[in-house]
Amino acid sequence: MTTTVKERRQAALRTPTDLGANATKDIAGALTGLLADMFALYLKTKNFHWHMSGPHFRDDHLMLDEQADQIFATTDDMAERARKVGGTTLRSIGHIHRIQRLADNDADFVTAEDMLAELMEDNKSMVGYLREVHDVCDAFNDVATASLIENWIDEAERRVWFLYESTRAR
Repeated sequence: MTTTVKERRQAALRTPTDLGANATKDIAGALTGLLADMFALYLKTKNFHWHMSGPHFRDDHLMLDEQADQIFATTDDMAERARKVGGTTLRSIGHIHRIQRLADNDADFVTAEDMLAELMEDNKSMVGYLREVHDVCDAFNDVATASLIENWIDEAERRVWFLYESTRAR
């Protein structure tokens, strides 16, 4: 049975994939959770970038801006991967808030050292979340998503390293 153009236009958002329904649900769901955390991490990194102060202001301010850019750059690939495997993804800031695991920081003032330490811990958490999703991808032999995740793990580990080194011997 062939579908007509009209039927395709009215069909639900189900990109064709050979991964199967369970893989689509599990992988897209896991990627959507990661995406919510990535947006939370992005906004916290920008928040701390905007509110940075202290004797290492310039270096910290620029580092957080670079890290925020890197974090934001992953979001489109992450969302598009969820769509490529046949799922859907985030639809609103409210959706992000409902599923993010990383805590927001709305404090009026945070010291530079505390900002960097908090971001280091959040990035370490992201590494763990990424590894969990990699395991989901491995279970369904989704090597394309797993490959992307390996790069995102490396990037997050680099952010942890830079944040850690930036807090030593201040």
